[in-house]
Amino acid sequence: MSDERARIGGGDADTLYIVMPAYNEQANIIKVLDQWYPVVERIGGESRLVVIDDGSRDETFRITQRFAETHPRLIAKTKPNSGHGATLVDAYRFALEHKATWVFQTDSDGQTDPAEFWQLWEARQLCDMAIGWRRGREDGLARVIVTKTLRAVVRMRFGVSLQDANTPFRLMSAQTLRENLKLVPAGFNLANVLLAVIYAKRGQRIRYFPITFKPRRGGVNSINMRSIIQIGYRALSDFASLNRELNERIERR
Repeated sequence: MSDERARIGGGDADTLYIVMPAYNEQANIIKVLDQWYPVVERIGGESRLVVIDDGSRDETFRITQRFAETHPRLIAKTKPNSGHGATLVDAYRFALEHKATWVFQTDSDGQTDPAEFWQLWEARQLCDMAIGWRRGREDGLARVIVTKTLRAVVRMRFGVSLQDANTPFRLMSAQTLRENLKLVPAGFNLANVLLAVIYAKRGQRIRYFPITFKPRRGGVNSINMRSIIQIGYRALSDFASLNRELNERIERR
C-alpha cells in the first residue's frame, strides 16, 4: 500500500460507491463529474461513481454517458421518472448489489464540495453513518427554515434528534445500510430522512461533520417551495404511522 493510500485510510477491502440522483442537470453535470470522479480514482480498487438519471427531459443522461466512455469508474444509468426518494433507494440498492463496502450519497447539482468528503472517509471506522451537517448553507433563508422545521418535526414524531436529517452528503457502511434500507417503504419521498431516523432509533453510531453548501449555479431545482410545503404536509401524517411501524419492526429484529 502506498503512503498516500495509507494516509487516507484506503486499502483493498475498501470499495466506495458514490451515488448521485440526477434530474435535468445538464447545466451542472459535467462540472460535478469532473469534481467527484477523482475521489473514486484516489480510493481505487473496485470503487465507482454511479449517476442515476431520473428520467431527465434534457441532455443530462447523454452527457453522463459520454463522460463514462473515457472514465471507466463512472456508471451511467437512467430510468423513468419516479422522484428523488425512489431514485435514492434504487441507487443504494445498486451499490449494495455490486459489493460496495461503503456508500456515499450526494446530489448532482454542484452544491457540495468533494474536498469535504475526506473528513467523513477518514472517520468511517468510528461510525455507521457519517453526515455532512450544512453549517455554511448558502442556498437561501427559506431552505434553512425548512431544515430547522424538519429537525423539529422529526424530534416530535420519532423521538430522535438529528442535526441535519435530509442532507445530501452522507457516508454509510454497506452492512448497516443493507439492513436499514429494508425498513424504508417503497416510493417514500423522504428516504434519506427516514434512513437517518432508523440509524438513530437503532442506536447506531452517527457522526456529524460541518460542510459548506453552495448555491445552485445552473439548472432548475425540481424541489421548489410549493413542493416542499406539500411534502411537509404529507410527512406530518406519514411520520406518525411510520414511527409506530418502525418501532414494531425494529423490536422484532
